[in-house]
Amino acid sequence: MSLDPTAAMNVARVLTEAMPYIRRFQGKTMVIKYGGNAMTDENLKQGFARDVVLMKLVGLNPVVVHGGGPQIGNLLKQIGKESTFVQGMRVTDNETMDVVEMVLGGLVNKEIVNLINRQGGHAVGLTGKDGDLIRARKMIFTHQSPEMQVPEIIDIGHVGEVASIDASVIHMLLQGDFIPVIAPIGVGEDGQSYNINADLVAGKLAVTLNAEKLILLTNTQGVLDAQGKLLTGIKASQVDQLVKEGIIHGGMLPKISTALDAVKSGVGSAHIIDGRVEHAVLLEVLTDEGIGTLIRP
Repeated sequence: MSLDPTAAMNVARVLTEAMPYIRRFQGKTMVIKYGGNAMTDENLKQGFARDVVLMKLVGLNPVVVHGGGPQIGNLLKQIGKESTFVQGMRVTDNETMDVVEMVLGGLVNKEIVNLINRQGGHAVGLTGKDGDLIRARKMIFTHQSPEMQVPEIIDIGHVGEVASIDASVIHMLLQGDFIPVIAPIGVGEDGQSYNINADLVAGKLAVTLNAEKLILLTNTQGVLDAQGKLLTGIKASQVDQLVKEGIIHGGMLPKISTALDAVKSGVGSAHIIDGRVEHAVLLEVLTDEGIGTLIRP
């Protein structure tokens, strides 16, 4: 069965449009933070896996960092444990941390590995504890009200930030043509496990790997202007003004901060894209238009 002429022309146009990008990015590393709807919708999950495998086949080096907040919340609910949040971060006691490791390092990580492998890739799942990949330190939260002379320190348990990254195991996997899939769990100097925000891990890993691109999948179109229209390109110098004017706010602030830190630290570009769009990663990396917000140094 042959394509009709119009469909055939569209396929040819897409392939020829992708060619210069494939040539330009061959051998380059792309760190992709995978989360949101792209992790829960079956069609999007399959599409993401195919995208990653295709990137590897044409000579790019994708590295996947994933989240799993909703899955953690669901399992905690099943065992009768209520989720509590402080400043958007889950309070993580010892029991909750066990669930986090079980879900992120086990269920979610291995599902993504399996999806990629079923599409013909060779994925290997890791947490930040493997190969001493991610060293963490405890994240400190404070609260201060007008009547308080000194801020109150709030302990939310095993929530951490990246202290350092040793990417030796990632380099070894990339040289062996594997696709690393990383759960954002680190280990502290005290030997304790820490749950770390996946966007933050992806950004720090992109800097350590001297990546060409950092790609953050979200459940929004990208960064929007005051009229709600997509900003397809932003220079790092413009971001502070957009934040000051309140155009970038809420849940987009930590993502834009991660992207900005990455490009200021040597990553070629950062992309905040809509993971609800099928094949979002390929459309952003290998087409002229892209589908999200590109942040340049």
